[in-house]
Amino acid sequence: MSIKIKKCSREDLKILQEISIQTFNDTFKDQNSPGNMKAYLESAFNSEQLEKELSNMSSEFFFVYFHNEVAGYLKVNTNDAQSEEMGDESLEIERIYIKNKFQKHGLGKCLFNKAMEIALERNKKKIWLGVWEKNENAIAFYKKMGFVQSGTHSFYMGDEEQIDFIMTKTLI
Repeated sequence: MSIKIKKCSREDLKILQEISIQTFNDTFKDQNSPGNMKAYLESAFNSEQLEKELSNMSSEFFFVYFHNEVAGYLKVNTNDAQSEEMGDESLEIERIYIKNKFQKHGLGKCLFNKAMEIALERNKKKIWLGVWEKNENAIAFYKKMGFVQSGTHSFYMGDEEQIDFIMTKTLI
């Protein structure tokens, strides 16, 4: 199996934007109204927003390649880039996005392992993420990876408030 992980840069903005929109839309379009999906995709994944995220020194993006094709990406946050105040000893996995045609090839686990590697290199004590309460596949995956639900927070899809489970994994 030919899998590679490469850190993203500003030059990758267009590909990052395309993957973000495609994977988010494919995953959540059936559970959300077209209007709310459109509003979210336009605000979360517009060029200015993604460039801002790529420029943040406390955020990092990594593409995963499967047989030399970009199959998805990982976004991790530390310090004040975290979407919740979790402290300096925490690393957030904000996104693990894999294109549909590349799912079930172990790529999510590869990206998760990359996040773990980063957390351990930086002596983080906890790794955490937010996952929509209705995203049962992702919740099952994270539980399998050793995460437990430790709270909830609101996530806005357009004008609709949704609940994300906050899941954490303590590192030894």
